[in-house]
Amino acid sequence: MKNRVVKATLEGLFSLAILSLTPAIAAASEANLKIPNLSQGQNNLLLWGIVVCVLGMLFGYYQFTRVRRIRAHQSMLDVANIIYETCKTYLIQQGKLLCILFVFIGFCIAFYFGFLQKMPLSGVLLILAWTILGILGSYSVAWYGIRMNTLANSRTAFASLEKKPLKLLNIALDAGMSIGVLLVCVELIMMLIILLFVPRELAGASFIGFAIGESLGASALRIAGGIFTKIADIGSDLMKIVFGIKEDDPRNPGVIADCTGDNAGDSVGPTADGFETYGVTGVALVSFIVLAVQPALTGTLLTWIFVMRVLMIITSVTSFYINRALSQARFGSKDDFDFEQPLTSLVWITSILSIAVTFAVSYYLLGPGSADVPAQLQKLWLVLSVIISCGTLGAALIPEFTKVFTSPNSLHVAEVVKASREGGPSLNILSGLVAGNFSAFWIGMVFFALMFVAYYASGYGLSEIMIYPSIFAFGLVAFGMLGMGPVTIAVDSYGPVTDNAQSIYELSLIETIPKIKEEIQREFNFKPDFDKAKHYLEANDGAGNTFKATAKPVLIGTAVVGATTMIFSLILVIKDVLGVQPEEILTLLNPYTIFGFLAGGSVIYWFTGASTQAVTTGAYRAVEYIKMNIQLDEKASQKAATEKSKEVVKICTQYAQQGMFNIFIAIFSFTLAFSCLSAPTAGKDSVAFFVSYLISIAVFGLFQAVFMANAGGCWDNAKKVVEVDLQEKGTALHEATVVGDTVGDPFKDTSSVALNPIIKFTTLFGLLAMEIAISESFRNIAPYVGGIFLLIALFFVWRSFYGMRIPLRNENPSREVMKESAADQE
Repeated sequence: MKNRVVKATLEGLFSLAILSLTPAIAAASEANLKIPNLSQGQNNLLLWGIVVCVLGMLFGYYQFTRVRRIRAHQSMLDVANIIYETCKTYLIQQGKLLCILFVFIGFCIAFYFGFLQKMPLSGVLLILAWTILGILGSYSVAWYGIRMNTLANSRTAFASLEKKPLKLLNIALDAGMSIGVLLVCVELIMMLIILLFVPRELAGASFIGFAIGESLGASALRIAGGIFTKIADIGSDLMKIVFGIKEDDPRNPGVIADCTGDNAGDSVGPTADGFETYGVTGVALVSFIVLAVQPALTGTLLTWIFVMRVLMIITSVTSFYINRALSQARFGSKDDFDFEQPLTSLVWITSILSIAVTFAVSYYLLGPGSADVPAQLQKLWLVLSVIISCGTLGAALIPEFTKVFTSPNSLHVAEVVKASREGGPSLNILSGLVAGNFSAFWIGMVFFALMFVAYYASGYGLSEIMIYPSIFAFGLVAFGMLGMGPVTIAVDSYGPVTDNAQSIYELSLIETIPKIKEEIQREFNFKPDFDKAKHYLEANDGAGNTFKATAKPVLIGTAVVGATTMIFSLILVIKDVLGVQPEEILTLLNPYTIFGFLAGGSVIYWFTGASTQAVTTGAYRAVEYIKMNIQLDEKASQKAATEKSKEVVKICTQYAQQGMFNIFIAIFSFTLAFSCLSAPTAGKDSVAFFVSYLISIAVFGLFQAVFMANAGGCWDNAKKVVEVDLQEKGTALHEATVVGDTVGDPFKDTSSVALNPIIKFTTLFGLLAMEIAISESFRNIAPYVGGIFLLIALFFVWRSFYGMRIPLRNENPSREVMKESAADQE
């Protein structure tokens, strides 16, 4: 029965996707975004943008084949294939769950456009189809990401034997650039198709549907991936303390699951998240331009925005080759160097080149004497360039500030190691919390500075062409952060490759293969150095940890700053539908504003607790299973036990899906509940409740995410310093840092990273939910509907802990033994 339901759902989705290719004739409602007709010159310019995107996809495929052609020993290729097969099983399960989640979103979209706005069926189906394409976009690039990374991990592991550290770096970076460029190109092509070919009356709604679909896919994959990877990671790491075994010991059934989790959490999640980030931020700006800018100027501004997006592909690829040449000159002949240096130089080269190109092309497109550009815009090219460059500069500055707290070379990491030596796990954890708190302060100040400069620049003429120019400036800052998007994704994707490479080296047991040195010299024409290889892999993994950490604040920052723009688009919709002046109701003197701030903060802290709870319970189950089934006696096989590893993967998948489902339904229900409870029935002041709720989600989410991500990164690399620099594996100091790392695992790779898509999904879906709530035909019953959804949300909040808790077994015979719940027994 279950298979038939899934099959029918997939057939329905396929049919809707086909419908997206057919024209739909419908009258747009007044609440829909009106995308303007573009001139022939603007159309031609954007068609060239599609050509650039196709070339970018070919570059991504070229990088894919380049990595795939690299030879590696069969023992490592076999392990990589096992990891890929388990990743496939996991991702197929996630795809089935996405089909179920789409039903909830699809119903809301159909209800609003079909029932409330009386749109013809063909128009509703077109919007639903773009929603599905958004989901499929996030899901498809996630597939590509795991395939690319599981090809690169074995090649990186084998290349470590060659004593050419730059080759290790290039393999992982080639894989990352392949993912980053292809991801951005696919997303941009889809948005250009909407802008150029979808009927004008439906293009705006299609943008919103596409962005909601992207956000749904990314939220589900990010949350579930983050839970999965940290269950496996904690289960694997704790065995080092319990049994005193080495890192990635093949006898540990948790190691294969950990490698799968590295891809599920650090590849699938970020890839889908990155795809969504570029789409949602673009839609936020498109919405604001259409709603707030003078109609005569919207076509020119939209064209400029999309040209800037196309340019980031060109500048990123160009910077990649410049950096490769410089790295070859600096490090090509060295047998050891800091792996962070070439990655840092890539980020800065891309940022500087992107800023230079932004000013040059903006002058060409908008500057004095530009053809078909209104005079009002011609004098603003410099202002717009300065604002967008604030974001591009921020995308380079934020990683530098992040490295201060997370790099193996940072003083904060050294402080954690020093505290651990004397105070054990207790002081290790306290020092990491200090690093996380300080990082939230400094990165918050960076955002403050960038947004203040943007606000100041917006005062030079933007008010003449739009309302709320400072909010548009904030959106451009987020957009500018994405100006080096492919490189940001590339250095983020670098991490899971290096992490897996280290595990593959150990799992392959390559050092124990008879006459392996002779075989490698005969088949691959070099003499392997096993000791140096392990050093390279450890050091490269440290660099991967650092740059995974640097990408997180950039992505969360774009979510928050971009959400600000979308929230103000919502405010303009409220102004248009209800005929109120926003400043009259959006004030701290309105109690509903305070209520919204409190509700938003509460939801953020529940979310981080619920996601960590899923990891905690899942890790408990994994550790319990591993302890019972690990074989460490001398006669036991030294190879990984496939069936036992599959069982750990099954445990991880089970708790990842349960945790994600509870969290998503609660987030979905809270959004509908609070939007409906904001409906203006007794008065219009109540609409401030939902607006302030969204602002609160963004602000609380920013600081919670940065704090958790950087505290976790600090703990992670403190352990790496003990293992690599101090060579103190198996000591009390090492055990203390392992404990700290297991605390940091759900901090940095579950809760913090999932806040990015959660913020964007809540804001985007909230725009639709609020339009439903304030519709004249629905607002009178909205509070009752809101009350029902609030009860549903609270039920899933309860379920996210009490339905996921660790079973309580009282070992005191004098007291009644507490029974496990039915959910635990299942």
